[in-house]
Amino acid sequence: MPLELKIKDRVAKIEVLEQNGQQYRVVIGGKEYDLDVVQVEASVYSVLYQGQSINLELIEGKTPNLYKINTRTDHFEVEVVDPVSRYKQSKTSGNEKREQLIEAPMPGRIVKIMVKEGDEIREGETAIIVSAMKMESEYKAQVSGLVKKVFVKEGDTVEGGAALIEIKPVANDN
Repeated sequence: MPLELKIKDRVAKIEVLEQNGQQYRVVIGGKEYDLDVVQVEASVYSVLYQGQSINLELIEGKTPNLYKINTRTDHFEVEVVDPVSRYKQSKTSGNEKREQLIEAPMPGRIVKIMVKEGDEIREGETAIIVSAMKMESEYKAQVSGLVKKVFVKEGDTVEGGAALIEIKPVANDN
């Protein structure tokens, strides 16, 4: 069953196609990867991809499906969303919309900015594409509204936590 991983405003779909022992063939964001995953300690995993090893410490968060991931150089929170959870969340979320600040969850390079200040954007539309750790990630609007501020330009290198785009929600008068 495909899952979605949410890291701040970045959403990546992931699906395990094949597993043979510690070897996994997965699709992440539409791209296929062959990974070796070895549990080193209770909450520490070594992930080998194309000859490069990354050690990840996986710590359960305060709520179900929320995890904190620590690497040697970075740390971030990941929410794992399965289709059933997404459906339940959509049925229980309120109508109140707040401003959205899209931030880089980790260091990266701005590949493409899909919007400019003053543009209208709908919830779920891609606002910006960032390359980090050899993967391109799409950051999507979590609210429908107007692009209030674009803090970066294409080609910029950004640190984790850097503000990328601010979106002001538009009131829905039905």
